[in-house]
Amino acid sequence: MKKNLMISVLMTIATTILLGIVYPLVLTGLAQLFFKDKANGQLIVQNGKVVGSRIIGQAFMGPGYFHSRPSAAGNGYDAANSNGSQLGPTNQHLIDRVKADVASNQADNPDQLVPIDLVTTSASGLDPDISPAAAEFQAPRIARERGLSEADVRALVHAHTQFPQLGLLGESRVNVLELNLSLDARVPRTGSHP
Repeated sequence: MKKNLMISVLMTIATTILLGIVYPLVLTGLAQLFFKDKANGQLIVQNGKVVGSRIIGQAFMGPGYFHSRPSAAGNGYDAANSNGSQLGPTNQHLIDRVKADVASNQADNPDQLVPIDLVTTSASGLDPDISPAAAEFQAPRIARERGLSEADVRALVHAHTQFPQLGLLGESRVNVLELNLSLDARVPRTGSHP
């Protein structure tokens, strides 16, 4: 009995050291060595300051910026509370919010149908991407606010469009943070963005 207890204790200590310390340190070291950008959250740094992550959405408010999808995470774009709204399609609060978002978007572009991703949240509430259609829908407002031609804005959207992997995995998408940073690099502006 005492021998079995001692073996159990030693086995617990050995597996804790091996699987709780050595294994995570080795994987962390390999990730830092071979995949440093991905292991550190794919952060985007400008002028020595972190401005965001390629994989976590954030709010852009000013009329001169491309807007992200709405977020239901916490109080909006709260990475500590990643979650969808959990509201069903017949929930009046959801219906009212979507109607208000549609009306707001149509005020900017009255003759166009509003792309669905500009009025619905993603499952995580932190989607960093919008569809190319959602980006192009916003092009007239961006062109007007930045003093650019719509063709120039659409070319910028096209340059930032990521197509499905291998031509069939996933959907075409545009990273909102990267697109707005490119827009700021092309036409500097002060405005409301994180």
